[in-house]
Amino acid sequence: MDNTNEGADQQPVLLLVGSSGGHLAQLLALRPWYETWRRCWVTFDTPEALSLLAGEDVVPAYHPTTRHLGNLLRNAWLAVRVLRRRRVAAVVTTGAGVAVPFVVFARLRRIPTVYIEVYDRIDTPTLTARLCRPFLSAMLVQWEEQRRQYPEATVVGTLL
Repeated sequence: MDNTNEGADQQPVLLLVGSSGGHLAQLLALRPWYETWRRCWVTFDTPEALSLLAGEDVVPAYHPTTRHLGNLLRNAWLAVRVLRRRRVAAVVTTGAGVAVPFVVFARLRRIPTVYIEVYDRIDTPTLTARLCRPFLSAMLVQWEEQRRQYPEATVVGTLL
């Protein structure tokens, strides 16, 4: 992890937060949009994630996150540290549980937060989206049908 202190000369960074697997794959599909940005990834320290993000700035998060209070607290502390040490321009996430503390603390620091609901949850909202929703600057969905759960959302189309 980068240990530089927050400073005026520090370039803004796009913070991309997502669990490994499908959540990470959907964030990677946004490459044409973020490729000109300086970026930092927060994901799990799995062989697959590290292979997909080779050469990228990666901050390993704690897992499992689903209903694991200890790792929720560890990730909350991680979010505070990352958001203090980096000049984050925005947080973009597809979930899952690792996203919650990053979205909450980013919003408290007035950093824009964007949540993209995963493509395979069409009829019911994900738990992570429900928890993050009050702290979001923007809610994006991949299917028009997902707007039944998120009427305020913008449909961006499928990422995969």
